[in-house]
Formats: sequence, structure tokens, C-alpha cells
Amino acid sequence: MSKWYEISVATTSEAADLIADVFFSEGCQGVSIKDKRDVAELYGSGIIWDYIDERITDGYDDAVYVKAVIGEDGYADTLADIRNSLDSLKRLSPFNVGGLELVVSPLDDTDWRSEWKKYFKPIVTESVTVVPKWIDYKGAPAEKLLYINPGMAFGTGEHETTKMCLDLLGEEDVDGKTVIDVGTGSGILAIAAVLCGAKSAYACDIDTAAVTTAKENAGLNGTGHKVTIECADLLEKTDKKGELVFANITADILIMLSGRIGEHLESGGRIILSGIIHERLPEVEKAYISRGFTILKRKSQGEWNALLLSGK
Repeated sequence: MSKWYEISVATTSEAADLIADVFFSEGCQGVSIKDKRDVAELYGSGIIWDYIDERITDGYDDAVYVKAVIGEDGYADTLADIRNSLDSLKRLSPFNVGGLELVVSPLDDTDWRSEWKKYFKPIVTESVTVVPKWIDYKGAPAEKLLYINPGMAFGTGEHETTKMCLDLLGEEDVDGKTVIDVGTGSGILAIAAVLCGAKSAYACDIDTAAVTTAKENAGLNGTGHKVTIECADLLEKTDKKGELVFANITADILIMLSGRIGEHLESGGRIILSGIIHERLPEVEKAYISRGFTILKRKSQGEWNALLLSGK
């Protein structure tokens, strides 16, 4: 088994991206930046981030750390190149880059890339059971199994917002219908709809990595021929209409979408909205009611809410 090492550099907010570039250029893996200021700025932005746990920065100090992982192959040469780049940056940078202290720590011999797998298990919902692809899970005869690679992130069915969508899907008849999934993430909702009998599904996401993930998951479930997935900002690239539209995003985006989503809903169709924290629920409901939609059902889990609505 190969050995792995974590490298960490203490720097400043201004220089963090430069350090990350150094790591990337040397082929490091798992590059990350730990900066308390970034979290504070997100929390205060009020644009998209509806819910950020203020305790997330507990244990942070005021230093900024850039971390990465390197393997034992070429370890000495890689580390020497990184040290040389850091020395040059410290001499030549016109702004404060901090101490640039480099700390190297061997990682446990446990395969760190697979260790996280033990925390995932099948997730049973009203429509499908979401199964990590490495688990041998048989399920009940009538159970619909949706396989996913949680390592790809972007939604596994475990989070309340996704699970509520899957539960509401289980209460809808989508047999032979067209489904649209806005902000698809892992593609889990579009895939689940097809597994439940939908004729086809259109899914989009602004994140290219999410689109790649969704396509891989669609293929993993044998639904790639029925699920169209593309990189798009909401529904700007399509004129498709569906009998059921999912939008599991955030309150601000859902409110913005309320003026356009009806153009993509077939007559008599329904919408499932999720990703709404308690404080924003009245705003979202008001936006959709004002557009002529009717709230048929509300669901709530933890900090989150989901809505089932009917069209005009």
C-alpha cells in the first residue's frame, strides 16, 4: 500500500490561491484552503447562502492554511520543488504572504481515499432506496434501487432536502411522464423519476463537476438513455416542459425562478421545491402563490422545508 503525506502551509488570505496553485502545479491531490475570513464573508453575503452553521469556524485560528496530499512516489523531489517555490514567493511577492511554514505529516496507513465509505449506508425513501455502489444490498422485491457514488458529493439522498424530494416523488404518479430537475447536483432526482417510470428526464446544473457526476450516476443506473443532463444556469438552455418539475436549490434562487418555472410546466403539472429553511418559507410561498400556483403539501425535516405545488 502506498504511503501518503499531508502538507500544510501557513499563509495569508491574499496568498492562499498562489500557494494552492503551487500545490496543483506539483501534482498534489486534495488541495484545500482553510480561511476563517472566507466563511465569514459567505455568512454575511446574504445572496445565495440561506443556511450556514455559525459554529463551522469553531477551532479556527486567524491563520490561513493551504493543505494538500502527496504520495510517496517522487515525494522528496516534489517536496523540494514546493519549498523552492515558497522561498521564491516569499522573496518576490509585493504583498504579505505570511510565514509560509511548511509542515509535513504522514497519513495513517489506512487507505484515506476509501475510509469515508464506512459512513454511508442505504437510504430508504418513499420512492427509491439510494445505495452506495460498493454495498451489496438486495432489498425487498418491490424496492427500486438507485446506485450512487457518494464520493462524488452533490447529494446522496441522506440530506433532508433531497430526501423530502424523494419522499414526495413516491407520492406522485410519474409513469410515462416527462420530468425536469433544476440544479440537479448528483442527478439523483432525475434518475429516481426514471426508475419510478418517467418516460424521460431533463436535468441541468451550473456546476460542470455536478454535470459530470450526474452523467456518471445516470450511467451507473442504466438510465443514461432517458436522462438528458447539461450544464446550464437554471432553465436558460431549454424550452422543454414537464409534468413534474424538481427544484432543490435555495430560497433566493427559488423565488427568482418562480417567474419562469411555469413556462416549463405542462398543464396540470406539479412542482416539488426544496432547500428552504424555516425563516425563508413564507417568502417562497408568497412568490409562488402570487404566480398562480397552489400549495398542495408541505413537508419539514430538521431546518428544512419542501413544497408540492400544482400549476395554474
